[in-house]
Amino acid sequence: MALSDGDVQKQINHMMAFIEQEANEKAEEIDAKAEEEFNIEKGRLVQQQRLKIMEYYEKKEKQVELQKKIQSSNMLNQARLKVLKIREDHVRDVLDEARKRLGEVMQDSSQYRELLKLLIVQGLCRLTESHVVVRVRQVDVPLVESLFDSVQDAYKQITKKDVTVKIDQDNFLPSDSCGGVDLLAARGRIKVSNTLETRLELIAQQLVPDIRSALFGSNPNRKFDD
Repeated sequence: MALSDGDVQKQINHMMAFIEQEANEKAEEIDAKAEEEFNIEKGRLVQQQRLKIMEYYEKKEKQVELQKKIQSSNMLNQARLKVLKIREDHVRDVLDEARKRLGEVMQDSSQYRELLKLLIVQGLCRLTESHVVVRVRQVDVPLVESLFDSVQDAYKQITKKDVTVKIDQDNFLPSDSCGGVDLLAARGRIKVSNTLETRLELIAQQLVPDIRSALFGSNPNRKFDD
């Protein structure tokens, strides 16, 4: 039995509705899948950028922390250097005060006379030369010349040798020197300095650690004493 035009139209409409429904369902399925893939990709990108931001600020935080440590270390070192300088200045003040007091030795003529004799004899024993020139302050020339006999006798008793001693009449120790003597031999090529300043400097080098300990206490970081 042949279909009427109306039946044919109904079947066409039915088929079109079915196709449209299938298309809509397929489109919805594609949209849902695209939305899911979009959300996954968006989440991945967000997480990736989040990690980058976290790494960036973590790196910045470490840089700030390192800068703080460097600054703190620099400030600590500067403070230590200031303390060391103040301590060294204080030790130097003590030594300067000792140098000033050296001048008091010359005020006692008998004490200074005996000291000069000891300094000359000691210098002669260090040189062990037969001819020695003694350089002194010009004001001390008469005093030193008066010591030559006793000095030569003392040297001979110690070394069993004779020595000829004379004053350097062309060159003298500075007038502001605290006193003492320089001894020269072999035409000035050999020299022993036994001025009071030189002796103080030698003693200071040996006693500076003790002076520091007396002024500031022992250093807890020092394992060995000089």
